[in-house]
Amino acid sequence: MSSPAPDTALLDRAAAWAHQDPDAATAAQLRALCAKVAAGDQGAHAELADRFAGNLAFGTAGLRAELGAGPNRMNSMVVRRTAAGIGRFLLATADGAYIPRAVIGYDARHNSDVFARESAAVLTAAGIQVQLLPSALPTPVLAWAVRELGTEAGIMVTASHNPPADNGYKVYLGGRAETGWGQGAQIVAPVDAQIAARIKNDEPMADIALAADGWEVLPGAGEPGDVEGAYLEAIASVVPRTGGTASDPLAAARESLKIVLTPMHGVGGHTMAQALGQAGFSRVRLVAAQAEPDPDFPTVSFPNPEEPGALDLALALAGAIDADLVIANDPDADRCAAAVKFEGTGWRMLRGDELGWLLGDRAAANAAAGTVLANSIVSSRMLASIAAAHSLAHENTLTGFKWISRVPALAFGYEEALGYCVAPALVRDKDGMSAALLLADYAAELKAAGSSLPVVLDALALAHGLHTTDQLSVRVADLGLLDTMMAALRSAPPATLGGEEVTGFEDLSLGANLPPTDGLLFATAANTRVIVRPSGTEPKLKCYLETITPVAGPAGLPAARAAATESLGRIKQELADLLHG
Repeated sequence: MSSPAPDTALLDRAAAWAHQDPDAATAAQLRALCAKVAAGDQGAHAELADRFAGNLAFGTAGLRAELGAGPNRMNSMVVRRTAAGIGRFLLATADGAYIPRAVIGYDARHNSDVFARESAAVLTAAGIQVQLLPSALPTPVLAWAVRELGTEAGIMVTASHNPPADNGYKVYLGGRAETGWGQGAQIVAPVDAQIAARIKNDEPMADIALAADGWEVLPGAGEPGDVEGAYLEAIASVVPRTGGTASDPLAAARESLKIVLTPMHGVGGHTMAQALGQAGFSRVRLVAAQAEPDPDFPTVSFPNPEEPGALDLALALAGAIDADLVIANDPDADRCAAAVKFEGTGWRMLRGDELGWLLGDRAAANAAAGTVLANSIVSSRMLASIAAAHSLAHENTLTGFKWISRVPALAFGYEEALGYCVAPALVRDKDGMSAALLLADYAAELKAAGSSLPVVLDALALAHGLHTTDQLSVRVADLGLLDTMMAALRSAPPATLGGEEVTGFEDLSLGANLPPTDGLLFATAANTRVIVRPSGTEPKLKCYLETITPVAGPAGLPAARAAATESLGRIKQELADLLHG
């Protein structure tokens, strides 16, 4: 049986792309793929068709995709066209009243530095004043620089904790382009659509001017005004300064804490180690195999602290040196994970909600009157109880820090996916380094007082009820199935969950309490809550589960935890059967 004839229209589109591709490597990659297609390779045809299936969509999360040639991948042509669109948006927003400014940062992933320089060249040629970070640095440094420098835009080239083959492009708005509570935050609607409308997906490369120079490279390490050093000085304010003497109790507490730190092959290691060292934490051990940036992430199957096995090396080192605390940042250091030793059970990574409760309780104790604590709707309900206990307001938001960071008078915000904002006046985004600094300080004080983070978690459970959370993810091969599954749940919501009667149902797409979003909320008579929503980044349906169990005293905690775990297990099984059915 002969192979089907090659798709000549597809080959023509690919050849036209390769002809004007400014990156010789991706052009050669594309031509090699075309040769395989022309020879009848069906696998190559499927790959080529996917690369040209559409244009990589620009949205509130910017861009994120696998590296490679074609309009549905991250590459120089897509980046230059996107930068040109951002330039047009900034000039239209300024409308001749001022010259827009932008600051650009990048991580250590493959081609991040190239995409950053190309963006600088495009924006400079368009008449934008551009400042470029001096080296691969964490995302929070860029987010801080947008506010510190007062620029109208910030661009960060990063794919955060995505697989090694990916890269991405985050966009922030500030300065004179955004003057509200979201100044310096990632873009939201309608700005994303306004930028997308100005990105010309078929714009010839010859029509996009590139400046050979003219942008400012900000000072690097060892230079006056070092941008990383200035960021470190700023976030040092999240913890009290010590008296600088050996007799100072706070200095002694920090000196005594043994910390294992891993940047997970990302760009946060140098910055995070400096932040801890400058605050007086001198007993910090980096996981040597993961200490330096490496875009291939060789020691982890997936560079996300939440993934099973990602903290294995850090936990092994913690056990070997009898550490007190493990801190992990994701590759661009905007997320913070932590692990501690629990009495009787050993080392365990804290859930994102648990870390949110600890940091939120600490923040609430020091928050000014009239300020607000906030978390995403899929995060635990405990922060609301903590806020009430401290006579503070609380807000739920949609998922994502582009929403959390915009809450007026925000004192602290978090989302269960390891994102924490402990200094919103400095960084209007999640910041894994300032959060880690605050957590280390809290752990040091507790250790000096004969207590620990697990003891505080028990105290919070006694004060606010035992909140137990879990997740269920149902991955699909066809994205269309997500709509089908959500429609089925909308039309026939379950009457019970885990044996508990469902007494509350809210379709979040109707926008009753929040802006409309594709999600469903179920509540039971026993105060269990389940939220189901499609993932914004992966082909799967995500279910967020939480039970709240009153506990009379410390002696009742073990039984309450066992009962809550059993209840969540029943609910997960029932949801899995329902969704797979």
